[in-house]
Amino acid sequence: MPLDNTTAPLIDSFGRKVTYLRLSVTDRCDLRCTYCMAENMTFLPRREVLSLEELAQLSDVFIRHGVRKLRLTGGEPLVRRDVMDLFKDLSKYLQSGMLDELTLTTNGTLLAKYAETLAACGVKRVNVSLDTLDPARYREVTRIGDIRMVLAGIDAAISAGLQVKLNAVASRGAFEDEVDALIAFAHARGADLTLIEEMPLGDTGLDRSQSVLSLRDLQADLAKRWTLTPQRKNSGGPARYMRVEQTGGQIGFISPMSCNFCALCNRVRVSCMGQLYTCMGDEGSVDLRAPLRHSETAVEGTIRAALMAKPERHSFDLDRMAEPAVTRHMSALGG
Repeated sequence: MPLDNTTAPLIDSFGRKVTYLRLSVTDRCDLRCTYCMAENMTFLPRREVLSLEELAQLSDVFIRHGVRKLRLTGGEPLVRRDVMDLFKDLSKYLQSGMLDELTLTTNGTLLAKYAETLAACGVKRVNVSLDTLDPARYREVTRIGDIRMVLAGIDAAISAGLQVKLNAVASRGAFEDEVDALIAFAHARGADLTLIEEMPLGDTGLDRSQSVLSLRDLQADLAKRWTLTPQRKNSGGPARYMRVEQTGGQIGFISPMSCNFCALCNRVRVSCMGQLYTCMGDEGSVDLRAPLRHSETAVEGTIRAALMAKPERHSFDLDRMAEPAVTRHMSALGG
């Protein structure tokens, strides 16, 4: 496909321009985090997952129609065989100036292996999921994880020159006692920490109404111990940022449950099967696999039609957390 960035941008019916694509490369993961998936997951047959070449073709269409930021997700993107080939292929858009940022969200277990290659592909920063520093609770949250692998991955990423941002899903209970340690850990390494409200995605076997923690409440609690100063920083996502004066670092707050931010939504998500989701909090999706295998024009037309049906806002409700708002697990799109 020719590298041409003169085509019309992707805009939904509310005038929101899509400049950010979150592309899932696999639904598989080497962890089983309690807020993300069930303990005994059934993953997609490999034949139903788009090839790396097809993922690259889809990315090309979105980039040439105005997407400036591309994040690879999973599941866990680094468990996808030969995924570095996709990063290498996509790096040409950074070199041409058509893409501002190529990045990924990872659980960090394989980051030590791939950090230098990612940096060589032009990746400047990575988001690493880390909900606790306690090895026993880490294993409890992830069901099977070894925190030493993640800590080694974070160190390797920093050594490779990558900017690291830690993501932590806020929850009632032990997390509230550990969040100060996470702040200190992140900021001591020059990393930001982003706190995320748990979302009612898929049946994980647990009652989220007992674990969900409003970030409004958590921020108020943090303000008793830390001096928080609002920042104007915009990373292209929904986070609100606060500077922690005692450390000089930043905390991001992503509050889909307690503070709706959909008016500024600039992103869409594509699953590893080629399903386009214009809203994470909505069941609706459209298939891009069939039109991709037909023609580029068919893909573009399908994307534009889907954007015209993009809902104004998500359907999450903080007061209705006991049952999933959508049946899809978080691991299907990587959050």
